[in-house]
Amino acid sequence: MTATAVATTRPALVRRARMLNRLTIGWNVLEGVVAVAAGLAAGSASLVGFGLDSGIEVSAALVLAWRIAHERRDGCQQPADRRAQRGIALSFAALAAYVLVTSAVDLAAGHRPEVSIIGIAIAGLSLVVMPVVAAQKRRLAGALGSRAASAEANQTDLCAMLSAALLVGLGANAAFGWWWADSAAAVVIGVTAGWMAVRTWRAESLADTCCA
Repeated sequence: MTATAVATTRPALVRRARMLNRLTIGWNVLEGVVAVAAGLAAGSASLVGFGLDSGIEVSAALVLAWRIAHERRDGCQQPADRRAQRGIALSFAALAAYVLVTSAVDLAAGHRPEVSIIGIAIAGLSLVVMPVVAAQKRRLAGALGSRAASAEANQTDLCAMLSAALLVGLGANAAFGWWWADSAAAVVIGVTAGWMAVRTWRAESLADTCCA
């Protein structure tokens, strides 16, 4: 067996998926702690919300971690993949509800966050890191034939989108005093998250998974 063949065996792919999953959990824990601390210091509800959103990202990653552990123990099975897929759909729904409610409250209250350089930095760094991680996850999801892994990759993409919205909002507030910009962008992200929740929940067949 060649080195290339060894690198693409299913156990190797599962190990790589587990590594990326652990990276996602570690990054989001760090991101969440820094964002919440910076948000509290600046009085920024959107930045605190972004940090709390990282907890939802961790929950999705933990769902996939369970899925990977299940396969390593018992092999790939359709019911396990389906349960993980549904769990990730629920995390999308929770994210949508939180972002929409928070942004609506902020807009109604006219909340004006202070400028946060740390918040801008963490949002910018996340915008660079998350698309790369999501692309790696998506390639692995295709190789593994796992809709659950693909759904979790979509959630990582959504994290990047939320980072972009936060960066635009914080940047516009810092540069122009547009306090409403991050809340308005968050509405778009919340609607997108809701659409992803429905799409993931209603995914029909797992015929293209490893369990076929």
